[in-house]
Amino acid sequence: MPVITLYYSDLENLIGTDRDTIQSRIPMIGADIERVYDDYVDIEFFPDRPDLYSVEGVARAMRGFLDIETGIPEYVVGQSGIVITSDHEIGKIRPYIACAVVKGVKFTPYSIESLMSLQEDLHWGIGRNRSKVSIGVHDLDRVTPPFEYIAADPTFEFVPLDFDVPMSMDEILDKHPKGVKFAHLVEKFDKYPLILDSCGTVLSFPPIINGTLTRVRDETEDLFIEVTGTDKSVSVALNIVTTALAERGGKIESVKVRMPKVGCTTPNLDPVARRISVGGANALLGLDLSRDQIIRCLRQMRFGAVPLSHSDDVIEVSVPAYRADIMHDYDIFEDVAIGYGYERIASVLPETMTIGEEHPISLTKADLRDILVGLGFYEVMPFTLTSETVHFEKMQRPHTSATHVLHPITIEQTMLRTTILPNLLEILSFNQHRELPQRIFEVGDVVASGKNAVNLAAVVIDPRANFSEIRSIVGAVMHERVVAYEVTESDDPAFIKDRRADIIVVGGREAGGFWEVHPGGVMNFGLDPPVIGV
Repeated sequence: MPVITLYYSDLENLIGTDRDTIQSRIPMIGADIERVYDDYVDIEFFPDRPDLYSVEGVARAMRGFLDIETGIPEYVVGQSGIVITSDHEIGKIRPYIACAVVKGVKFTPYSIESLMSLQEDLHWGIGRNRSKVSIGVHDLDRVTPPFEYIAADPTFEFVPLDFDVPMSMDEILDKHPKGVKFAHLVEKFDKYPLILDSCGTVLSFPPIINGTLTRVRDETEDLFIEVTGTDKSVSVALNIVTTALAERGGKIESVKVRMPKVGCTTPNLDPVARRISVGGANALLGLDLSRDQIIRCLRQMRFGAVPLSHSDDVIEVSVPAYRADIMHDYDIFEDVAIGYGYERIASVLPETMTIGEEHPISLTKADLRDILVGLGFYEVMPFTLTSETVHFEKMQRPHTSATHVLHPITIEQTMLRTTILPNLLEILSFNQHRELPQRIFEVGDVVASGKNAVNLAAVVIDPRANFSEIRSIVGAVMHERVVAYEVTESDDPAFIKDRRADIIVVGGREAGGFWEVHPGGVMNFGLDPPVIGV
């Protein structure tokens, strides 16, 4: 979850109250205080509230929550007269784009840091690590409208941000740190996205890197913001960025987007109208609030809310354009509870009392954890979602049957794992800067042949790691669990021949194995020392 740094002096100025009040009340809007320092505080917010990924968004929400400024914020959108035109080829690569101009922003070190952090957090939260959405912010005074959004030849050259020499787009993907990191998002295409002004100046190569000429500087006051992506989330991200800048005094102006078949004008900051039931809200929350009380709670949460004249049960709610999380009436009811105050909701014991006991699987898992910790291992908890690349290709195993995600949001999470070991090797690859040896394990779920199962896996990375060591570890685990077993030759290609074995338990059932990982697999994960595992 994103952690936002909030400087006290900046926050007090934007909210209009003191730090003690802010610090005591901010957890009640759905946040955890991570760290407290003399000058600032780090707050962790839930991923469903991307509008709170900036100090400006937090200040806006807190002004309502503290009854300083309630109701829906109003943002005036002027006309910039600027046009950006998309060519027909870009529709096959990265088809969606939304743009805006924000003028008169007076940057401070705080606001610059906030804008940069907001941009990156939105790339992660809404953008799914830039695959769905990426944001470019440019100094409007250094470019000449109108703009073009085109599919460009990979040999096209410009000077990317943080470099001082021209590079082709292919070279950027190969040599620039951002290019290397995000190359997988575009390298399958014959042409790459590019945004140019009327003089041929490069604004950005989305979703990879901006051009250096449009870099935002301390003296920058007028901004051109472009958001590109693969779905309509681009508009949500643009709304969040522009309204955050407006909280700093920026004046928002629209941009006309011309596409081959249909055009639009962005940003659209019109609120979305919804109708909720007073009875429905009370039934879900277990409260007995009047219509006026619910309206007051919603206004504290920065919604517009008015009673419907012909019904005592219906409230018309105006949802701000920056609230990307409101998809159902229940989402609004949750904000009613926050506005009312979770601390004011009385605790009630359930009417049916039962005596619980631990499930046998939970007891087994706890026992295995105790054994592995006693053997010097550290427990980790990776995701059960993984990818074919990690699970099969890096392990040098053939693709086998697996449960795949129908609509994956990232290329890193496309299937449910059938074994745990690849996840552990991936964790080792993330921790190469740590001292050796490293000994980690997991007792977790896998999905094989469409059925859930609980597996144990453990790995050791150490220059002295060998097959005899992992065999002794297996022997210790089986001894502590009082399980008789035999060992047979394994043919798994992920492991070194003659240093791999299958574990056979009573009844001839294969219960797993222990191995020394093949050097090819070790290298595929970017590792160097030997790795043994079970």
